[in-house]
Formats: sequence, C-alpha cells, structure tokens
Amino acid sequence: MAVNSLPGLTGRMVTALRVPGRLSRLERAATLATLMVPVFMVHGRVIGEALMILIALVLLLRSAARADFSWARRPWMMIGLAWWGWLVLCSLPRPEHGVIGHGVIGHGVIGHGGIGATVQALLVARFLLFVAALEAFALREAWARRTLSAILRLAALYIAVQSAWQFATGRNFFGEPRGGDGELTGPYDKPRAGGQFSLLLYPALLPPIAALLARPQRLVRIAGVVLGIAGIVVMVLIGQRMPLLLALFGLVVSGLLLKRLRLWVLVALVAVAALIAASGVVSPSTHYRLVTKFSDQMEHFPESPYGVIYARARAMIVENPLTGLGFDGFRHYCGEARYFHGWRWPADPADDGGGLGGCQMHPHNLYLEAATNAGLPGLALFSALALAWLAALGRGLWRAPEPLRVGLFVAVLIYLWPIASTSSFTAMPLSGFFFVLLGFGLALARTEKNPGE
Repeated sequence: MAVNSLPGLTGRMVTALRVPGRLSRLERAATLATLMVPVFMVHGRVIGEALMILIALVLLLRSAARADFSWARRPWMMIGLAWWGWLVLCSLPRPEHGVIGHGVIGHGVIGHGGIGATVQALLVARFLLFVAALEAFALREAWARRTLSAILRLAALYIAVQSAWQFATGRNFFGEPRGGDGELTGPYDKPRAGGQFSLLLYPALLPPIAALLARPQRLVRIAGVVLGIAGIVVMVLIGQRMPLLLALFGLVVSGLLLKRLRLWVLVALVAVAALIAASGVVSPSTHYRLVTKFSDQMEHFPESPYGVIYARARAMIVENPLTGLGFDGFRHYCGEARYFHGWRWPADPADDGGGLGGCQMHPHNLYLEAATNAGLPGLALFSALALAWLAALGRGLWRAPEPLRVGLFVAVLIYLWPIASTSSFTAMPLSGFFFVLLGFGLALARTEKNPGE
C-alpha cells in the first residue's frame, strides 16, 4: 500500500466510525474478535489477549471519531478508572525501592517492580476498555449474543468431555495425566480446568436447564435435571476444592434467583453430598483432595500453604497501608526479610512465616492482591468496583430473572467472592473468561434497560 494512500484510508475508517445507529466494518470486526476470545482462552491465550487489546483499541477509535466517551461515565467505569489511576500511582518507581532491587523468590533473583511495574499497571486499562467495548457496541446485535452464548456452551462441554475422558482413562486427549494430587486437568497439562469450568458452568447450563424444566413433558423435565446434575458431577470429579465450593455457592444463588430451580437445587446438593461420600471408593484421589486434605488444611490453616501466603500479604499491607508495593508487589517483595512474619508474630518473634518458602507469584486472593498492590485505598476502590459490577449485572434480576443473565451474574459473583483462593486478577486464561462473561452480562443488562439500542 502506498504511503500517500494511508490518509484516505484513515479518513474512510473515521467516517465509518462516526455513523451512529449501525455497526461499521471495524466494529463488526471487533464483534467477530469478541466471539473468538473465549475460543483462544481455551487454547492459545496469547492470541486471545491480543484480540482483547485490539477490541479495546477499537473502542478508543470509535469514541474519538464520534466524540462520544459516554461509556467512561458509567458508574462502574468511573470507579474502575479511579482504581486503575491509583494503582498506576502506587506502581511508580520509588527511591526507597529503586528501579532494580534484589527481591528473591525461591532460589531465583529478580528485579523489584520499578519501571516494569509501572508499565504493567498502565496496561491494566486494557481490561477495563475491553469490558466497556463489549457493553457499548461489540455485543449490541442479537446474533452476536446468541453466538457468544453458544461458544461458551461449547467451551464448557469441551472441558467437561476432556475431564470425563481423563477420569475414565487416566489421560486427556493430548496424553496428559492427572495432576499431582489426582485432580483432573481437563484439556490442560496443569490443574486449570476447575476454575474455568466453574465460571462457564452456569452461563452454559442455566438457559437449557430452565427451558427443559419449563416444558410439560415429564421426560423432558427429567432431562433438564440430569443435565444440571451432570455438570455438578463433572465439577466434583475434577477435584479442585475452591472451584467446587464456589460452584456449589453459585448453585444456591441460582436457586434463590430462579424459583423453578429451587427443588432441583436441593436434589443436586444431595447428589453432590452422596457423590463425595462415595468418592472414597469410586475415586480415592478425589476423596483425598476434597475431604481429607481439605479438612486437614482447615484444621491447621495458619501452617497451611495458604495460611503462610496470607500472613505474608498481611505483613506487607501492615507496613505499606497507603500505597502498597505497586503492581505485582507481592511477587517482587515477598523475599524481603522484613515481611517474614507468620500468624504468631509478633508474640512469637521466631515465627518467620516460612521465610523464602512462603513466597509465591501472588497472594492467591483478589482482595489481598489489591491491597498489596495499592494499599488500603486500592483495596477500597477495587471492592467498590466489584460491587458496582455486581449492581449493574443484577439490575432487575430479582423481578425478572432471565436464566442467561442469572448465569452470568453467578459467574461474576463467584469470581469476585472475597473468601476464596484465586488466581491473580489479570492472569490468563481464567481472567480472560471472566472479562468476557462480565462484558456479556453488562451488555445484556444494558440491552434490557434500553431495548431500542
């Protein structure tokens, strides 16, 4: 392409983006990219994240062309921008920490946050912009919403089939064995299936289950119950404790919002209890993780790996309550001896919380991560952002609980639930699924509020 043709091409793109009331070719491309994001979150998350960035850029181009930044005035976005701005300020290089330091994780030597942390904090904006793009225009058309819903169901089915095959044969389709403690890895080589399946479970299953239960034929209604129980059974067999607990919590919330499901929620909970009880015979490794190991960790929580991590995060927050330690601060600074404090410290000065052995990549909790990154103000802003998202998603659900919207609300709720062990907030592919589901739910809530858009 000749260089002198670029201004004309740019002008045509800007003109197309200025036309209100219909999607331009660039916007349609962003819609198609949105549909591909969950596909690449299953396999090829680098491509998926690149697509998310492109969709965010289309939002900015569209807004500049139309001189319309109304999406930035939505309550959740204003809170999100405040949280992001504070995170960036807290991540700027500080003289006492320096640009390059000597934090230690395990036996490796790394640099402290510095400029790298600042750049990473700046890039967090891409997730907020991606969600805003889905809410504002990428899922405006009904065919796009129907297609995305079908893709999410296929993703859930794919993970379920891979997990069931691995349970039956010991390996998934790619020859990967179970995890170290016997948990099912589904289509992956590491135990990631549980978190993803728990997020996809309710958006994927609630619409067909509700439709089947609404039919008058008894066999059809029974098929709906079997479908729901099958999803929960897969969740149990995967053998990851926190995703299972969150999925069961989501089951209860689904029953509260969808009256026709309440009886069957009780049936499913009884089935889960029976399956866990029988797992000692059917799948001893599953029983070990879900019952034996979980009970032992809860009984001795301060000495458990999660207890050690949380104590380390607490020590960091206590010493840096206003600004935290910047983006990814837990990873960068957990090797410093000043944070070697266990649960018994300071009453027991010898309790060093495992020393270097207490270091991990992140604090395994979204809210502790927010606080270690940006102090208590960052925690407050992140908590407000979570509540704003849930308020927007939950608008009108109690009065008119549409199953897909309920499923998306439940998925976001269990991801943001504060009492949980989690991945890092921006860790792919789990966070990629979360942002897709969040944007989808916000788009549906906006469509219901403004059906003419």
